Amino acid sequence: MPPTDTKCSLLDPRVARTLDRLHRRARLDLLKIALIAPLVVPDFLGFRKSDDDRLSRRMRSTYLPVSRSQGQMLYLIARSIDARRIVEFGTSFGISTLYMASAVKDNGGGVVVGSELEPSKHAKANEHLREAGLDGFTDVRLGDAVKTLADVEAPVDMVLLDGWKDSYLPVLEVLKPKLRPRAIVLADNIFTFKKALRPYVDYMQSGANGFVSSTLDISDGFELSVFTG
Repeated sequence: MPPTDTKCSLLDPRVARTLDRLHRRARLDLLKIALIAPLVVPDFLGFRKSDDDRLSRRMRSTYLPVSRSQGQMLYLIARSIDARRIVEFGTSFGISTLYMASAVKDNGGGVVVGSELEPSKHAKANEHLREAGLDGFTDVRLGDAVKTLADVEAPVDMVLLDGWKDSYLPVLEVLKPKLRPRAIVLADNIFTFKKALRPYVDYMQSGANGFVSSTLDISDGFELSVFTG
């Protein structure tokens, strides 16, 4: 169930309608994902060097969103830490962005800075954010996240990593100097791409890199990390 506070933007009819429609569309894409999985899984599992341009072409029209439960968790975490600046790697069609922008709005204002490599997804994400009335709380950038997120202003309160798996650590390294103490970093697909994301999980859980971290058994696996500086 979604939060029930009357001040919760997830209950705004524009936001609710947009999320309902996008989650329905994502469910219809399950067959498409099954058909292209043999083409892309070797990249993610590390059996060959990932080619982001090739993967982006194959998946440019495919929804790969967070689930409703994950989205609601993103909203609640962002609300609980009073997040005003959130950074998202892998905006796709903007479903996760809608949840986090709702939280930023309800926290009194701020911005979700996103990054999306595929131009058509970037355009659709912005369209969906306008449709929901949340475009004033977002800045979705087109291109390679290591470059597009390099000039994000500090402090960053929260980060969501949900793009190409071999880029999690490079993107984190760009953002780490800008994290405020006790910032939250979430990374999706930990179970689905266990081998590809093992270096990321080891880095976050080592205790030597400024994070305390645990893998949550939610959907495809969420790594929840707190920055300790």
